[in-house]
Amino acid sequence: MMDWIKTFKDAASTARQTLLDEVGKFKNKDFLEATVASCALVAAADGSISSEEKKKMVAYLQASDELKVFKLEEVIAFFNQITAKFDFDADIGKIEAMKVVGRLKGNDAAARTMVRVCCVIGASDGDFDDKEKSAVRAICAELGLNAGDFGL
Repeated sequence: MMDWIKTFKDAASTARQTLLDEVGKFKNKDFLEATVASCALVAAADGSISSEEKKKMVAYLQASDELKVFKLEEVIAFFNQITAKFDFDADIGKIEAMKVVGRLKGNDAAARTMVRVCCVIGASDGDFDDKEKSAVRAICAELGLNAGDFGL
């Protein structure tokens, strides 16, 4: 029983380091903005972004080893810019966020890394629910990726 737990922990640690290394490779504005826009899409999956969800998302971004390669001020400013569009109109918010996410189409390595980050964000509260998974599947469709590759 203990061997299984150690194996699981080792695999999780390896996967986390791999994700961290991949994100570091794509440190650029398009990747940053697509990742933040995907976070907003996942946060808005239930139809609205509450102030609690915004705080939770920002807290996650601040604590995330995977995103620490980016300046926090840029992340917060762009997240607020995208979420303001959701506050104005949910459909417009989705369209605008997907437009930003779509910038990674054709860059499979960056797009796949962004989707992995998105999945981590969706599961950060311990419950990667169906609405959040649906948002990530829509992101995959926008990027021309197979959602099944990510367990969705």
